[in-house]
Amino acid sequence: MSLSLQSPLSSALSSKTSFLQKGGGGGGGRLRLLSGSPSSNAIFFKLHNPSFPQIRASSLDAGASTELDAVSSLSEIVPDTVVFDDFQKFPPTAATVSSSLLLGICSLPDTIFRSAVDTALADSGCSSLENDVLRLSCFANKALVNVGGDLSKLVPGRVSTEVDARLAYDTHGIIRKVHDLLKSYGEIDVPPERLLFKIPATWQGIEASRLLESEGIQTHLTFVYSFVQAAQAGASVIQIFVGRLRDWSRNHSGDPEIEAALKRGEDPGLALVTKAYNYIHKYGYKSKLMAAAVRNKQDLFSLLGVEYIIAPLKVMQSLKESITTPDEKYSFVRRLSPHSAAAYSFSEEELIKWDQLSLASAMGPASVELLAAGLDGYVNQAKRVEELFAKIWPPPNV
Repeated sequence: MSLSLQSPLSSALSSKTSFLQKGGGGGGGRLRLLSGSPSSNAIFFKLHNPSFPQIRASSLDAGASTELDAVSSLSEIVPDTVVFDDFQKFPPTAATVSSSLLLGICSLPDTIFRSAVDTALADSGCSSLENDVLRLSCFANKALVNVGGDLSKLVPGRVSTEVDARLAYDTHGIIRKVHDLLKSYGEIDVPPERLLFKIPATWQGIEASRLLESEGIQTHLTFVYSFVQAAQAGASVIQIFVGRLRDWSRNHSGDPEIEAALKRGEDPGLALVTKAYNYIHKYGYKSKLMAAAVRNKQDLFSLLGVEYIIAPLKVMQSLKESITTPDEKYSFVRRLSPHSAAAYSFSEEELIKWDQLSLASAMGPASVELLAAGLDGYVNQAKRVEELFAKIWPPPNV
């Protein structure tokens, strides 16, 4: 991740004055950025000062740099949660739009994204639907796309759009939903290469991802908590939550994959990222790995080389404030690389072609429970959005 705020963001802000008509929002509203955990990656824009200057590294002695500079040369470090005051320090490179984000926007009527939601609620195509369920679902889809379109003007990277988790066990339903979202993005001139579609890593979600990728549509698998899920490589991005696996292992037992890692003296979350990375790179898959729920600097150092690391603000700040010199005691070593992946050995059992039954039997209790908990949270948020839209539709002053 670069610490320079590139021109796409500043030019989007300066050329989109109507987009910035709203007054400054107050309170703790949050807008979700890259990662995808229900509680992460938020940004809150206060528009009393809408200019974002170029970010430069602080003055350092010759030969010195920050730890953030050092680790950013090995992995893309993405801020987990960013409020406005920290935006200039850690400008986001990509974004995720979700039901949680829509709820945050609706709680802050003065955010710059509220007009995107109001415009969705005024959509004539959705309004003409007589079925209440279909109408509210249409509104939610339009709101996701409108906000995603606005975010695409604010970040240089890709925008990941959450696919309704109620479709997690419906392969064709997921595909239809993604096609609908992609069509809506096309109507507002957001090109497919700027988009990811975030799909839960159920068997049906994995199959949907495979089929969509074969069409050239980029997907983002989330709620990956086991090697067998990650081994279905093919999605453009695969997201593993390091800290959640660690938390589960501290309070539960009986998961063979986790117990094998602990027996080797390894952290189960870090071990899964390492194994998944080595599998993807050893066998030439195109997937990029994203390590989320990273809790501290040691986690981050242990993951250097993975494509994306989602880091909490406190870790980002500590990295930025820590100065390194050529003879400094820390040696920032790339822990994961295609070269090390080539030397990694997999058992025959790990290389079988998985089907729905074998995948279900190979997922241990940790991945089953954590996947179910993640889906429950996403489904609840989607329902809350539709309930809220039912109360405020039609919106005033549109």
